[in-house]
Amino acid sequence: MSNKNETDLERHVNAPGRDELVKQVRAKIDELGISYVYFQFISVTGRVVGKGIPADHWERTAANGFQLVYGSTANLFVDRQGDYIGYGAESLELVGIPDPETFCQLPWDKRVARVFCTCFRNREEKENPGAHLTSDCRGNLRIIHDQFKDKHGGLHLRLGMEPEMMWLKRGEDGKPDGGFSEPYCYHIDQFESLRPIFMQVMEYARAMGFDMIQGDHEDAPGQLELNWQYDDCLRTCDRLSTYRQICAQVARENNLIACFMTKPFMGVSANGCHANMSLWIGGEDKVNALGNESLPGLEGNFSYLSGGENKFMPEGDDPQIPGQIGLYAIAGVMEHLDALTALGCSTVNSYRRLWDTGYWAPVYKDWGYQNRTTALRISAPGRFEYRAVDSMVNPYLLSAGLLQSFDDGIDRKLDPGKPEPRNIYDAMEAGKEVKKLPMSLGEAVECFKQDDVIREALPDEMAKVFVHYKEDEWARFMATVTQWDIDTYMDCLP
Repeated sequence: MSNKNETDLERHVNAPGRDELVKQVRAKIDELGISYVYFQFISVTGRVVGKGIPADHWERTAANGFQLVYGSTANLFVDRQGDYIGYGAESLELVGIPDPETFCQLPWDKRVARVFCTCFRNREEKENPGAHLTSDCRGNLRIIHDQFKDKHGGLHLRLGMEPEMMWLKRGEDGKPDGGFSEPYCYHIDQFESLRPIFMQVMEYARAMGFDMIQGDHEDAPGQLELNWQYDDCLRTCDRLSTYRQICAQVARENNLIACFMTKPFMGVSANGCHANMSLWIGGEDKVNALGNESLPGLEGNFSYLSGGENKFMPEGDDPQIPGQIGLYAIAGVMEHLDALTALGCSTVNSYRRLWDTGYWAPVYKDWGYQNRTTALRISAPGRFEYRAVDSMVNPYLLSAGLLQSFDDGIDRKLDPGKPEPRNIYDAMEAGKEVKKLPMSLGEAVECFKQDDVIREALPDEMAKVFVHYKEDEWARFMATVTQWDIDTYMDCLP
């Protein structure tokens, strides 16, 4: 029975069944010969941060956690004035508590494992000691999703993400030297040229629980998209973070650069990361979905949600129109699209994708069935694709924002209007009035600040850290003299 006087940290450590999971991790450590563990969490920009601790100290760390400066949730970066973003040097240290169900061996060095952590305020804080640290984006998503499920009778978000990224050659100076392959979309020959790379990625991914389902060569130099099975939104976000780690490791082993930057080249497509979503009731975990004989980690890494009722499925005669909950959810996203853009298109460079027209990046606030010219499309009966998102996204923040917009749409029974079947540019030429998304990071952050619903997806300190970080990023860009400035203005007078 829960003690009302327990802190959030104590409730997390004492959660029913956790002691048994901690013991299972010890058994895996002994079985696999693990000697070192990365205890990791996710920063505001989606970076993986944390500490490494010898596996001998697993039980102690599982119970007590480890300490790290609060500013690590903001990458421990400073702003233009030299002040630490989010937290100063005088702040106490957070406590990271491992989530044992995420323990998994690293396939490229089987002596090492990783485990995701939830972050809490220090036990000795004057205010809210041991409370959940609200600048922990991964912890926030779990809380927001649990609240959504409780409020809506078990309705939950299943998510699949489609990260595009580019494999770049590394020049003698160590800097990028063009894409590894030609920019020919879906060409098997170009896909084949990268086979040694993507097969190694897939080998590592499968060893860490990814059910890889398809892949292709996209239409930029060295650009690949590899997809895995959709799942509970938190596990999908964890897998995207892990996928980035896998690609970085494969790049190191092959003297390449794994580039998730949104738009490294003009004149070719950018690195999008479409989010495919559906809301479900019921279902259960399909344990060991990959059929591994021996699991190199706890079974949660190798499990996928299966079954249940998809509440986005059509209810009437038209297979292109989602059910009522789906329509409410779409309307909620449309209502809050400006603020969501700050989460899905989260860097200055993200907006190069939106401005470099002709490459299927969405810039207009509309929706339709299989309509790639709109920001939101029904990609198949039972799911829709949020397209205003790129591969620099922090998926935990975006998922939390989407849940908040769904909640608002369902609560207010919002109407998304009729889906647009036409090319949005043809529709506008015929007289339809459609607004654009925010077209710069500065504009998007201002929209985020004005939207109370989406701000709740980044509660309290998370919103402060995010706004500080992004306003500083925008200010740095606006204050920077670029080569474009030199080329355009150096010889303009007399």
